[in-house]
Amino acid sequence: MRIGELSRRTDTPARLLRYYEEQGLIEPERMPNGYRVYGEYLVDRVIQIRGLLDVGLPTRIIKQILPCLNKPRTIHMPYATPDMVATLEHERDRMTEKIACLTKNRDAIHDYLAQVPPGPPDTAPESGEEAAGASN
Repeated sequence: MRIGELSRRTDTPARLLRYYEEQGLIEPERMPNGYRVYGEYLVDRVIQIRGLLDVGLPTRIIKQILPCLNKPRTIHMPYATPDMVATLEHERDRMTEKIACLTKNRDAIHDYLAQVPPGPPDTAPESGEEAAGASN
């Protein structure tokens, strides 16, 4: 698929997709004419990258752990430095805290919606009615 299709399917601007390529996060094939061709698997990969960025992981860490997140879950890094392990543990703990906060907020909204009766139907005047009322 071309970059526009990947952009549409992942709700990611083409410019950002090119940035992901620059950072080594995705690797499209190149046609003889220089056009990028994106494989179907990159749809999930881009969504995964966006999720990792949303929780605050920098691209340099994402680049290091992406190969480990492929299916089947095989480890592609022969070793992890103590710093990398500490960084990943810290990021995992931060994600866990964010998940707990989001879950609490989602549950509170759910409970609120379950107790609030639906409001009256929308009674906003049509644009024509409003204009007619203003001329009287």
